[in-house]
Amino acid sequence: MNHMKERYQKEVVPALMKALNIDNVMDIPRVQKVVVNIGMGEAMDNPKALEAASGDIAAITGQHPVITKARRSIAAFKLREGRSIGVMVTLRGEKMWSFLDRLMNIVLPRVRDFRGVSPNAFDGRGNYTLGLREQIIFPEIEYDKVDKVRGMEITIVTNARSDDRSAMLLQLLGMPFRKE
Repeated sequence: MNHMKERYQKEVVPALMKALNIDNVMDIPRVQKVVVNIGMGEAMDNPKALEAASGDIAAITGQHPVITKARRSIAAFKLREGRSIGVMVTLRGEKMWSFLDRLMNIVLPRVRDFRGVSPNAFDGRGNYTLGLREQIIFPEIEYDKVDKVRGMEITIVTNARSDDRSAMLLQLLGMPFRKE
């Protein structure tokens, strides 16, 4: 069993039950999935950039990514409906827990001038989105083989009904929130 999942079951669940005054185990907030997304406007001009980003995200997550396509045409961006504009992976189960463990304990402390992640990035429904400026902070990425530094978006989807419950869950899991 993964270290993070074990911690969730043995430490976080009892702490949440006590703090939120919950009697039913099924009512406890939990992480449902993690979505890792790289959106690239440059993919319209350079199709090889999509392959490179796909390789990076596959190395980081251990799962083959899905190529995302534009839903509608936007003339200002010279974007046509159906064009490939990014890659994404949805992680669940053991891969999700191992990714969260690596993210919180290895990757985030490697960020230059890291003072914690923003506690204001919740969407109102208990989901947390974290933006990273470069993919090279992941230990799976070899710096010499990177063609271009790309950012990515990591969304942690929970079943919590409010941002406060979700923040408490992530904080107990070890998310390094910035003190404001």
